[in-house]
Amino acid sequence: MSAQDVFQHNPYDDHPSLTPFEADVLWEYAKLSQHIKDLIVQTRRLSEKPDELLLKQLRILERKMGLVFTLFKASAWAVISDRDYAFDASGVQTDSILDSTAS
Repeated sequence: MSAQDVFQHNPYDDHPSLTPFEADVLWEYAKLSQHIKDLIVQTRRLSEKPDELLLKQLRILERKMGLVFTLFKASAWAVISDRDYAFDASGVQTDSILDSTAS
């Protein structure tokens, strides 16, 4: 009997000292045990060798985040620059505005 057979056939069905309910409960435990064994195999595989597809997707995301950060910095600089230009165009001294807000 292979490990995957536990999902199709209850190995405790014909056991003479078990009631049908006990056989079903033991079968559920056997299926749970197999799921945990499969999970262990997968986690070992992932810890030994990184998932190349996941790494590729993370690299793409990293490039996009770098682009977003660069655009954000450029936008913030544009806002600051436009504000300074608007103050200069209106004839208001930016230093006097900053001095009055500091006191």
